[in-house]
Amino acid sequence: MKIRTRFAPSPTGFLHIGGARTALFNWLFARKHKGTFVLRIEDTDEVRSTEDSVQAILDSIRWLGLNWDEGPKDSRLSEGPYGPYFQMQRLDIYKKFLDQLMRDAKAYRCYCSKEELDEMRRLAALEKRPPRYDGRCRNLTDHQKKEYEAAGKKYSIRFKMPDSGTTTVDDLIRGKVSFENNLLQDFVIVKTSGVPTYNFACVIDDHLMEISHVIRGDEHLSNTPSQLRLYEALGWTPPAFAHLSMILGPDGAKLSKRHGATSVLEYKNEGFIPGALRNYLALLGWATKNSQDLFSYEELISSFDIEGCQKNPATFDNAKLTWMNGEYIRKMPISELVEAAKPFLDEAGIRPSSGLTSLEAAISLEHQKYKKLTEIPALISFFYQPLEISPVAREKSLSAPEVPSILGDLSSLFETMSSFKEKEIEASVRQYAQQKGFKAGQVFHPLRAAVSGRTDGPTLFLMLEVMGRDEVIKRLKESSRLLAAGPA
Repeated sequence: MKIRTRFAPSPTGFLHIGGARTALFNWLFARKHKGTFVLRIEDTDEVRSTEDSVQAILDSIRWLGLNWDEGPKDSRLSEGPYGPYFQMQRLDIYKKFLDQLMRDAKAYRCYCSKEELDEMRRLAALEKRPPRYDGRCRNLTDHQKKEYEAAGKKYSIRFKMPDSGTTTVDDLIRGKVSFENNLLQDFVIVKTSGVPTYNFACVIDDHLMEISHVIRGDEHLSNTPSQLRLYEALGWTPPAFAHLSMILGPDGAKLSKRHGATSVLEYKNEGFIPGALRNYLALLGWATKNSQDLFSYEELISSFDIEGCQKNPATFDNAKLTWMNGEYIRKMPISELVEAAKPFLDEAGIRPSSGLTSLEAAISLEHQKYKKLTEIPALISFFYQPLEISPVAREKSLSAPEVPSILGDLSSLFETMSSFKEKEIEASVRQYAQQKGFKAGQVFHPLRAAVSGRTDGPTLFLMLEVMGRDEVIKRLKESSRLLAAGPA
């Protein structure tokens, strides 16, 4: 069987976590089976669809590393043998099949106004019935239709659903799910504007694009019986369906903005690594038999299967995502980490010039500490900015009466050392402290504060080596000057 999956977002905003998870599962399934992953833009919401949203979706999917085989090149153009991949560019295609349904009397014009439909829903609520269309336009005579049209009434097109029996969805995750037809309704397939609705257009597109598997969120399960009846009416075999579990916030409510960032680009801007987010999203509603957490790029593809997808809702845990992001950062080669951190370093104004500590050396000092890329600038900024002693460092580490003489002695000591490497620096400073009768902390703490302006940071003596002898001596002298001048 030729495997073809698709992700078909509506460009009415940013790509959120739920959509990104759907895109990922479709991409993984296609890659696992050496199939084709299609990206299709379902832009039939004429009011809310925007080119900016299309571009944001494309940027998000590219950042996640979910390369598509067919679909948009940018917010207007697309390429592939089944294109175009924007629904608003496929209106002539939909009209052909709409005409077929009308000729076969499987669809009809509905002249009901918004006010009439609202009244139907109101009465249904009062009578504690499901809010469904009552079919009043289903059997209009030609004379009635002409009267409505002469009066200027606009019409939509509705599909005729069976009003008895059941429609069963054979779902790859949930098994057989049956729907009573008398609780469903004749649904709109073309709006009064002439634009097709989601339920109509996606059926046409999935068939013509030869989609083998429709993997999507469980909110679409209720649409599936309507779509199955459309496949039947058009004489087509439907694809296999798999409906993914809902994603909840930590409080058990559906994941939303109040739980924190929800769009993919927000996570990018917060300093998350694409591979880490990809890995974490895969665990929302899917698991291996051995409950593995961390996957390489190749492992995730080879391990993924529909059988591992779960029915029960998944809970989004930002703390676990942050932990996982830290794990990914720690495994990154330092050159890749520097490249990934550059947007955040640029934003912080950290651009090393010649003679200053290299970014690779500075960032590698605390490689094991970072959990997000956004943490890196603050932790290394003291290397690249004028010395500024924090009030805490001044009070806690530089206020003792012996500090000025210690800083002066260390400056002289460093000038005479033949090698300025971590081990030699530590040995010399410890020997100095012992000769002067100081405890190690009495020398180490002022040394760190005088060089970095802080009370904490990377390993002290490696930090001094990375900063370099000339810069360290310069800072010791600057700190002595600042201390002599008193608090700012």
